Amino acid sequence: MVYTVALAGNPNSGKTTLFNELTGSSQRVGNWPGVTVDKKEGKLKGHKDIIIQDLPGIYSLSPYTMEEVVSREYLVDQRPDLIVNLVDGSNLIRNLYLTSQLIELGIPTIIALNMMDIVKSNGDVIDKDNLSKILGCPVVEIVASKKQGTKDLINEIVKSENKLSLPNPLKYSGELEEALEKISSEISGSVDSKLERYLSIKAFENDEDMFGNISLSSDKKENINKIREDFEKIEDDVAEGIVTTERYEALGEVGEKVLKKAPPKLSTTDKIDKIVTNRILGLPIFALVMFVIYYIAISTLGTGATDVVNGFFEDTMTPAVADFLTNIGISDVLVGLTTDGIIAGVGAVLGFLPQMLVLFALLSILEDIGYMARVAFVMDRVFRKFGLSGKSFIPVMIGTGCSVPGIQSSRTIENERDRRITIMTTSFMPCSAKLPVIALIAGAFFKENQALVTFSFYIVGILSVIISGIILKKFKDFASDPAPFVMELPPYHAPRVTSVLRDMFNKGMSFVKRAGTIILVSSIIIWFLSNFDFSFKLVEAESENSILAVLGGYLAVLFKPLGFGQWQSAVATITGFVAKENVVSTMGVVLGIGADLNETNRQLITAFNQAIGTPVAGYSFLLFNMLCMPCFAAVGAIKTEMKNNRWTLIAIGYQMTYAYAIAFVFYHLANFFVYKQFSIMTILSLIVLAGILYLIFRPVKYKEEKRTYKLNLARK
Repeated sequence: MVYTVALAGNPNSGKTTLFNELTGSSQRVGNWPGVTVDKKEGKLKGHKDIIIQDLPGIYSLSPYTMEEVVSREYLVDQRPDLIVNLVDGSNLIRNLYLTSQLIELGIPTIIALNMMDIVKSNGDVIDKDNLSKILGCPVVEIVASKKQGTKDLINEIVKSENKLSLPNPLKYSGELEEALEKISSEISGSVDSKLERYLSIKAFENDEDMFGNISLSSDKKENINKIREDFEKIEDDVAEGIVTTERYEALGEVGEKVLKKAPPKLSTTDKIDKIVTNRILGLPIFALVMFVIYYIAISTLGTGATDVVNGFFEDTMTPAVADFLTNIGISDVLVGLTTDGIIAGVGAVLGFLPQMLVLFALLSILEDIGYMARVAFVMDRVFRKFGLSGKSFIPVMIGTGCSVPGIQSSRTIENERDRRITIMTTSFMPCSAKLPVIALIAGAFFKENQALVTFSFYIVGILSVIISGIILKKFKDFASDPAPFVMELPPYHAPRVTSVLRDMFNKGMSFVKRAGTIILVSSIIIWFLSNFDFSFKLVEAESENSILAVLGGYLAVLFKPLGFGQWQSAVATITGFVAKENVVSTMGVVLGIGADLNETNRQLITAFNQAIGTPVAGYSFLLFNMLCMPCFAAVGAIKTEMKNNRWTLIAIGYQMTYAYAIAFVFYHLANFFVYKQFSIMTILSLIVLAGILYLIFRPVKYKEEKRTYKLNLARK
């Protein structure tokens, strides 16, 4: 028989770390909310019959955000056999707010008291035995990041299979308890008795998502409404506020009995935060840190390793495979497909893997030590000035690894309009698939400033999110006030080697898998189209008569105003819609360069001058490819999160229009200032720029409608 265990807790309480330890899984660990946006499943190590469900990190069971809905629906509707509630011991009372709600569900619960190393270093003392007695459930002290106490927790989980006990709900003031008892008597018999306490509170709060679904007669519902309305008049507060206040008062009493706080002192974390979250210094420090990260990954450590890999593909693997296939009698066509198509296409992408691994490792270290959470806090100040919540920056940061999880993590944003803007703009950031494209063009045209050019696209991405937020917020469908941003800032700690290596390995494997699947298939198709004409006769790869050249010639007209109107660059851009890495592999095939697609290749500058032209055109090519519609996988994520075909098309349409406008303006104005070229296109670019500035600075016509629903519609 399967025994289900739900792992629930606040964001940043260490839930995913514990899930990995309990199941042997390798889910991504992050120091910000939104890392887990749906429930994940794994089997308890050594116990195949015990299933662990990792629920999204939530602060309460009141469903304001999508992840809270996921958690509540699972706990209330599917009712696991056991809840393991992960509680951050260093923020005990606040974490116990969720605990109090979980206990009301009437499901056996184990409290995993995490981060006890921080509790002890702060000089605090938690009486876990007394806490266990008050709550009526086992309490196990653990340090998930150091694998301390997890064996005791596993033993407690296994033990609970045979001995189930229900926890003790918090007791509120006599008047509220009396009101809840009256409501309980009204719903008694209509609901599961184990859920009765929880549903009584939801009925008192008038939570329509739960109370509205309880099968009660109109008389009973009217009685419940009367109880609540009378209580609200006496307390001069809404029902939900009354319950929230009572919870914290009851938890305060619990804290007095179980928690002994050390005299307050300025911790190392507080001292560092005074500098890195400073209103003046915070943003420049962040910019400097990211520049150093990209400099190390792209221009120093990563570059040397990339040269070695590219050299292996070009100087060793390609000739060896060609000789082997020729010696065993394989036709020249198949030899060309293998060396100039498969190896050239896939090898061109894999050549950038070392740079990607260095970047993944460095970003993972920043996240693991807790710095990225501070970045979200710093950027909240910037985003809020332009009408966006700091919560929008979290998906943006996650999107630097891959746009798909970044888009998915928009579920943490409760404001639907802000969420849509975030979904539409997250892919503006340079994800891991875009970095080889940036490195390729930067190496070809900006060799002396490669790291600076790469870093500039990080700034372009952030500015594009901000500019888009300003523009879109002024349209009726997006007008809203920014949602409040509450986020846990975890204490700084040394990076965990296993966590960093796991994250680097997972992202690296994802990069390799794409090269071995999507990029492989795309490279074969591109090779075939570039080596045959419409009569299926073999032609030179760079021939203007190839199928690819002819089709690309028609497409190139669209991109000529952006500075890259040659068929090679047009085709590379189109294939990039399937997967951004395709831009690199396509260039490797159609330019006839092969796998050695890096700045040390002497053919590179010549080939790119033919395919793109000037450095200004190269940067314009990058601008469009970085800001336009993302890969098909990310588009699928947009469709899933939008849950609406119309909004998906609006998102793609906005991304393509924005990318085209920005690249167009940049190319023609840069040509004017750098090469002193003036034409009708220069005038048109000024008109487009004026249009963008108008959209940014035009007065706000629409404001968020201030809804004044009655209380029983507040959650609709």
